[in-house]
Amino acid sequence: MNSQADNTISADFWRSLTYFNLYRLALVGFIVFIALVLDAERMFGDVKGSLFLVAALCYAAVVIVSFVPLYLRWMRFSWQLYAQVCTDIVALSVLAHASGGIRSSVGLLLMVTLAVAGIVSHGRITLFFAALASIAALLEHTSAVLHDDASVTQFVQVGLLCMSYFAVAVLAHKLAQYALESQKLAQRRGRDLIGMAEANRLVMRDMQDGVLVVDEHGKIVQMNPSAARLLHQADASGHWLAESFPLLADQYELWKNNAKNIRDTLQLDGGLQAKLRFIGVERDESQGAVIFLEDMQHVQAEAQQIKLAALGRLSANLAHEVRNPLSAISYATELLQEEPADVQQMRLLQLIRENTHRINRIVEDVMQLNRRDRAQPETFELNALLPVFVAEFNQAERIDPGVLVLRADQSGTVTFDRGHLRQVLWNLCHNGLRYGHRAAGSLALQTGVEHGRVILEVQDDGEGISAEHQARLFEPFFTTSEQGTGLGLYIARELCEANGALLEYYSLQAKAGACQSGACFRITFGEGSVTDTGQKHGQ
Repeated sequence: MNSQADNTISADFWRSLTYFNLYRLALVGFIVFIALVLDAERMFGDVKGSLFLVAALCYAAVVIVSFVPLYLRWMRFSWQLYAQVCTDIVALSVLAHASGGIRSSVGLLLMVTLAVAGIVSHGRITLFFAALASIAALLEHTSAVLHDDASVTQFVQVGLLCMSYFAVAVLAHKLAQYALESQKLAQRRGRDLIGMAEANRLVMRDMQDGVLVVDEHGKIVQMNPSAARLLHQADASGHWLAESFPLLADQYELWKNNAKNIRDTLQLDGGLQAKLRFIGVERDESQGAVIFLEDMQHVQAEAQQIKLAALGRLSANLAHEVRNPLSAISYATELLQEEPADVQQMRLLQLIRENTHRINRIVEDVMQLNRRDRAQPETFELNALLPVFVAEFNQAERIDPGVLVLRADQSGTVTFDRGHLRQVLWNLCHNGLRYGHRAAGSLALQTGVEHGRVILEVQDDGEGISAEHQARLFEPFFTTSEQGTGLGLYIARELCEANGALLEYYSLQAKAGACQSGACFRITFGEGSVTDTGQKHGQ
């Protein structure tokens, strides 16, 4: 038993001994009241009234004095208990002798003392106390037989009284053992409950799914941080579910009523979706329930990462096997195109060449999926890189210089991998050029500063992206073009996140609040030292 349990049991011992002393004080008070106020001789058949009074007063004095060491705890617990029980045995035996011996039934009061002593001491030496009480009863009756002409036949009654002492002692011993085991079990269960409560708190705190515990009245008992994040509200423990989360409360009521139209998923604020699951407490929903909110976005992200990781491993193994045949096919097609052929044959050769280029581009995009982990950020001036990029893009795409415009209103130094930034910009500008009108100013790069961070926007004058497709815009392998691979925007956003930046899409019409059509992709760079250039360049 550990020290904490010893201290607990010791405190229980002293408390029980205090209650025992209070019982003794009440008992001796009643006896003194009988001796002083009532006629003791008439009540007990007493022939020794003076002895009864003296014994009662001495017994009262000893009981009162026993509170002093008990309060100050001068002696050990066991010694105080032995002294008090022995005092009761002697005092009650003398009172029994003074009030007629076995006929007065005063000796029956010792049963209460033995029972209480056995329970207070948790069964220790209870039989020893019973033996002392039996010896005292036998000695008292023997003295009465020798000096007071008591009947010898009454030894049978004395023997039965002694047997009762031992029976009470044994019963008290068993009850004390049962109480002690129950106390130890309760302490173990208490420690287990504390451990389980702490484990439950840690599990709920670290769970990625949201968890709410609701009682039978619809009051939130417990709520973990993930649920607070998904529901965009601080810990609502102690509040009513209907007041804090009305939509969730409606689904909870439907579930309690076994309705069939309960939703499997719940649309939350901020575009999040959560999968709902209700589990009744104690398998009875009338006693409350545990509500699980599974973040579908997190599940989808994990599924995409698994799919892309598998695809990356596959592409690393097959890239060599795929690109070599593609190179041979492309080279053979170029040779056939140099030979004289009819129009239909030339069209077929051109179709073969375009598809080989497309397959090669898909292989290259897939092989770039793992470039995120190889970022080498460096700090540079953004306005120094953009003019060079514009010139290279115009030359590679063979477009007029006025189609792509650079507006460097305000910029500064940024921290980014130069190769990654060029790849992101090339992808965004290529998409803008594909869907734009290729007129003067159809495509624009615009820099600025917002909330202390440098931003770079790629704008085009195309039709923009429909609201239906905006939610899936950055998903891998999602494309609306037959010629696209669906990896460009996904890779661009992954590269931005790898460099501490954020890539977002805006509709120009919603952004400008006007009738202007087109798409706008904004790159928000990480914290940097912003310098106001106050220049505008156009190319």
